Amino acid sequence: MAGRVFITVAEVSGDKHAAQLIRSLKSLDSELIIEGLGGPEMAAAGAIIHRDTVADAAMGWHGALRAFEVVSALRWARKHFETNRPDLQIGVDSPSMNFHFARVAHRCGIPVLQYVAPQLWAWAPWRMKKLKRWVDQVACILPFEEAYFRGHGVNATFVGHPLFDQLPRDVGGDRERFPRRPPVIGLLPGSRRSEAAHNFAHLLDVADRIHREFPQASFVVPTTPATDPVVRQMATNSTARLPIEIGLDRFDQMVPGCDLCLTVSGTATLHVAGLGVPMIVVYRVSPITWNLGARWIVRTRTFALVNVLSTRACGEGNGGHVVPEFVPWYGSNEPLAAAALELLRHPEKLEEQRGRLRQIVQTLDRQGASLRTAQLALEMIRARSASEPPIGRTFTKPAPPSRQSDP
Repeated sequence: MAGRVFITVAEVSGDKHAAQLIRSLKSLDSELIIEGLGGPEMAAAGAIIHRDTVADAAMGWHGALRAFEVVSALRWARKHFETNRPDLQIGVDSPSMNFHFARVAHRCGIPVLQYVAPQLWAWAPWRMKKLKRWVDQVACILPFEEAYFRGHGVNATFVGHPLFDQLPRDVGGDRERFPRRPPVIGLLPGSRRSEAAHNFAHLLDVADRIHREFPQASFVVPTTPATDPVVRQMATNSTARLPIEIGLDRFDQMVPGCDLCLTVSGTATLHVAGLGVPMIVVYRVSPITWNLGARWIVRTRTFALVNVLSTRACGEGNGGHVVPEFVPWYGSNEPLAAAALELLRHPEKLEEQRGRLRQIVQTLDRQGASLRTAQLALEMIRARSASEPPIGRTFTKPAPPSRQSDP
């Protein structure tokens, strides 16, 4: 009888990662039945999608409103698991949603694999108990995470970052660099509709300030299906008249030609680094939201993934930050504009950042994350079929990692 895998995702990036994983699973076992809650990328990869959980992906208060949708999906999943019990449940990223599905699967006796570890090293460390209770195996995508989670008694494996399974391999190289031509600046509003709504108008204002000093500069905006309508409406309604090109699903085509990107914090920062482009990282939040809640929850003061990786390699105070970041970003847009102009006026600073980003990418640039995760998933299914205890339940806590490897 064919094995059955149930996958849940909550946003665009998770949908892409899950699609890659599905293709790898199918390549290893073409008889697998793969279904779940996700989006069009998963469907295109061959999964049966029972509900679209990607189209309205959001964070913050807007994300909280999705709780009603999640509750409905959980009720449906409980009934579905009773009649179509999967051999494995896989949650891809988005722990706020996937922990709930992990709990349901765990109570039904279904092994759980979490692909993309929750960033408990940065915030919400109290969730570690939930992770240990409901998740049997964690597939980590950042190199320091395996030691971190194993040090807390979680069965974790570093599989690599799925981004490098899909990055074009022919970027960089001999393209002509600024200042021998007018600069091209990328405005990257994030993959979620709410991110674009909060950030893009301010990015346009910064672009206008840049354009006043560099009148020949041009701007490109790669969008997702969720952000494209928001971006186009804001660009049309903006009082700034900028030479701007908007491209749906054209990230890998637009970003490599940029001299600098202003990007919303998230996986995009690592994506931009992988394409060899300098950046400034932002994330617009309400000062009330930040000061009343977020600042007391977030443990780290470094948010951009490239800075997190560099800081953990070099240590705080040892030049760990590679790119400027404005997170949280509220109040005047002038500091961000000033930082962008400083880099554009001094191309040697752009080149210096590009070199440091290249070093970070080299530590991560190994393909096969999706395939390694698929192999991990099939091992868990075989263990279940052989009536062995789920992997995570028999895990023995290893010796604590050394101080050097402890993040």
